[in-house]
Amino acid sequence: MVCLIAISHQPHLVFYLLLASVPWSIEYNVTPSLGTDLPDEPLMLLTGFSLVAFLLYSKSSLRFRSFFSPLGLLLILQFSWFCITVACSTLPLISFKFLLAKSWYLLAFVITPFVLFQEKKHLRNAAFILASSMMLCTIIGLVRHAELGFTFGKINDSLRPFFRNHVNYSALLVCMIPLLTLYYKRAVSKVKKWSRAILIIIAVGALFLSYARGAWLALIVGGAAYWLLQKRGFLKTYLLSFLLLFIGLFWMIRNDKYLEYAHDYNTTVFHTNFQEHLVATYQFKDVSTAERFYRWIAGVRMIKDRWETGFGPNTFYHHYRGYAVPAYKTWVSENEEHSTVHNYFLLTIIEQGVIGLLLLLVLLGYIFWRAQYLYHNMQDAFWKAAISTSTVILAMLCTVNFLSDLVETDKLGSVFYICIAVILVADVKTRQDLQLTPNV
Repeated sequence: MVCLIAISHQPHLVFYLLLASVPWSIEYNVTPSLGTDLPDEPLMLLTGFSLVAFLLYSKSSLRFRSFFSPLGLLLILQFSWFCITVACSTLPLISFKFLLAKSWYLLAFVITPFVLFQEKKHLRNAAFILASSMMLCTIIGLVRHAELGFTFGKINDSLRPFFRNHVNYSALLVCMIPLLTLYYKRAVSKVKKWSRAILIIIAVGALFLSYARGAWLALIVGGAAYWLLQKRGFLKTYLLSFLLLFIGLFWMIRNDKYLEYAHDYNTTVFHTNFQEHLVATYQFKDVSTAERFYRWIAGVRMIKDRWETGFGPNTFYHHYRGYAVPAYKTWVSENEEHSTVHNYFLLTIIEQGVIGLLLLLVLLGYIFWRAQYLYHNMQDAFWKAAISTSTVILAMLCTVNFLSDLVETDKLGSVFYICIAVILVADVKTRQDLQLTPNV
């Protein structure tokens, strides 16, 4: 009883514990068909309970009313459509379980930070705790990787059981680099500058040794995103990027042109030597790249059958084989891990239909547009730094999720939604300030 009273008074302590646990959480299967992430998923539920108790006990519902801004309404609209796709799912029970998990993800990583981050100290502490926890995990991973000779073939072994593979690890690690860079820029003493510079070097070195091409690309995109934010060119670049992607997709589909690029099943293998792995990538002889095309093609072919509401959340694995093209099959196409299409945007239209994808693209587009506006119009240096860092991280996550589908995972979904919450809080504060200004 004492614990319940304590967390209802101080939900930020549970939230801090949740953030600290994210890099260390492991996947645990309760049954063959039911799994969870420990300890962060139970902590998400506890965080949500703590927040609700806090709002009821302190009568702080006024803090939550401001959530219904344009960005907040877009999030509500997206979640509402998510519920509709669950109701129309080809496998309702599987989709419903996924909806429950989505609910406490949003409660823990959007609603909770939205309430807590009204006070700067909670945002500052949350960023520090997450970055510190991940850097400690990274250093331990580097030590274990060193014992294995820093080889490409052993990178996944050095990260288990905390990360499924080097893709998840590198995607979370690359998101820490903007935070570390911000800490370095804000350091006031030489000692702090040197210590934070060392942490940046460790993070970049660990990222290089993760051998994850998507995370390397995300780091480059992050630098470009910061430059575009400064030059007010973020939204235009975002729209142009997707326009070019859709044109390229149409060109590949027209007259089945994609069949001309089918790989040779016998020469498409997994390479334990990273140099051979890179060469095989651009020669289309790397199994992970080839398998992506195998699933992407199947996914695109699935769209036309249920384009209105999709097949339902978490159903891709159960349907895609019937749409796959044998010419692109690889020796890992049995998919024992039950992984999905390896492209979050494609996965969204497959499982949530055209409206689901449009809502995602509009949400991201609005976030980038609004973040650019806020960055150039807010006077508070703290919030300008928070907006720029969150926007860069979101751009990085869009990049890695074009080659993976990590938004629904605890490691990356947490960061994705927290960044949205930061921009949402900054947006609400700006609107409130404008209402208080007599000249407006």
